[in-house]
Amino acid sequence: MPKHSPPTSLPANKRRHLNETEDKTNHEEEVPKAAQQKCPYLDTINRHRLDFDFEKVCCVTLGNLNVYACLVCGKYFQGRNTQAHYHSLQSNHHVFINLHNYKVYCLPDDYEVVDSSLDDIKYVLNPTYASDAISRLDTNVVYSRALDGTEYLPGVVGLNNIKYNDSINVVLQALVRVPLLRNFFIMELNYGECKSILVHRFGELVRKMWNPRNFKGQVSPHELLQAISQASRKQFRIGHQSDPVMFLAWFLNALHKDLGGTTTNSTIISQCFQGRVKVTTLKRAKKSGAQPLSESSEDGDTRSENETYHESTEILPFMYLSLDVPPPPLFKDEQEKNIIPQIPLVTLLEKFNGEKLQELITGEKKKYSLLQLPRYMILHIKRFTQNNWFTEKNPTIVNFPVKNLELRDYLYTPPPSSPTHALLNQQAPIPFLGTKYDLLANVKHEGEPTPYRGFYKVDVQNKGNEKWFEIQDLIVKATMPQLIALSEAYLQFYETKQSDPSS
Repeated sequence: MPKHSPPTSLPANKRRHLNETEDKTNHEEEVPKAAQQKCPYLDTINRHRLDFDFEKVCCVTLGNLNVYACLVCGKYFQGRNTQAHYHSLQSNHHVFINLHNYKVYCLPDDYEVVDSSLDDIKYVLNPTYASDAISRLDTNVVYSRALDGTEYLPGVVGLNNIKYNDSINVVLQALVRVPLLRNFFIMELNYGECKSILVHRFGELVRKMWNPRNFKGQVSPHELLQAISQASRKQFRIGHQSDPVMFLAWFLNALHKDLGGTTTNSTIISQCFQGRVKVTTLKRAKKSGAQPLSESSEDGDTRSENETYHESTEILPFMYLSLDVPPPPLFKDEQEKNIIPQIPLVTLLEKFNGEKLQELITGEKKKYSLLQLPRYMILHIKRFTQNNWFTEKNPTIVNFPVKNLELRDYLYTPPPSSPTHALLNQQAPIPFLGTKYDLLANVKHEGEPTPYRGFYKVDVQNKGNEKWFEIQDLIVKATMPQLIALSEAYLQFYETKQSDPSS
């Protein structure tokens, strides 16, 4: 603001008063001089010791309010005038950053430090992305360099296995590869009004995993694991190896519910993964009256003449599809080795062709038909069977395509006059994007099926250069797509190839 001199016709004392008032106003509009002081301790900052992935609690009081991080040793302290002040006097560490508003202070002098050299620390603490940067994430092929000199590809980074949380890590790695889900959670404005800690912690993890300016080439999901343990009432916790499918089902439903989703209200979760399947149930019923007369069929089953079935049809939403793997052979081959059978994925998908009956223990028979396909398809290959004594794993190799998985043969289009068509019109519409899918991520299991003896890995693809990477916790290494189809796949994430709806 330009400074105007007072009229010369005023007395000298009044002119001096106006000048002092105007100078005071201009001084309040600018940054205070105390905040513009050049801090002499900026060279003591040790970026190698900084790790903002862990839970933001004070190391002395264990409080999580008004927490500051010492930029010299990396420890967390609560209160600028209490624990952080004591630490600055005892350890001679002077530069602290507020973990909530990202302001930097020099203690014990207690003045704010404004310096552009601290912008990289603030960005690591809270990464932000512009719209054009988000649109270029899938085309990025440039490696970033960490402080220790190692190179990493943003989005393809390892997750720390704190203790038996590899089953959770592989699901998180697969979910951050879903472009629509990633683009939603990478922008905090999309869920800024949501009060769920689980939603915000997952968003922070997504932003950190795609951060091109990180200090290290891996991320620790500690804060998200704490939120998962609290939200699931310790069903999924650190130190307990859980089933990835059970965690995936719970996690997607928890995010859908916390974002305000219901059976009628859609969220980003339902927009990504929800499809619909037609389930036809045949319930056994007996005719009243005559004495049951039994006869033997050609396959040896004994069936009753007065046995009938009542048919009922319902339309159910799904987030993933479970595929049954046939049991492996019981006997060994000529070389006294167990035969590892192979089966195509399309054979397992015949469960949803609308013709194959599946008999349940209760005597009911069911058949399934796909009515509406989701944007991102999740397939669960059921490998594990559990009884009262132990858990068994089916080693059958499922041959699946990495590109162009065609589901047209399993998509059922009901006639306009059918009851199924009327029921389908009562549901919220799901846009049709095509019937061909490309693989995004492949979760596989290796080792013994007993908990804590086996481990999970995930194969992910970088779309920029179409290279595949195998990730096991912190270990990230390149792999070939030919080797992915030979693994014991357990969970698969597919992305639809958008086509012309008229086709």
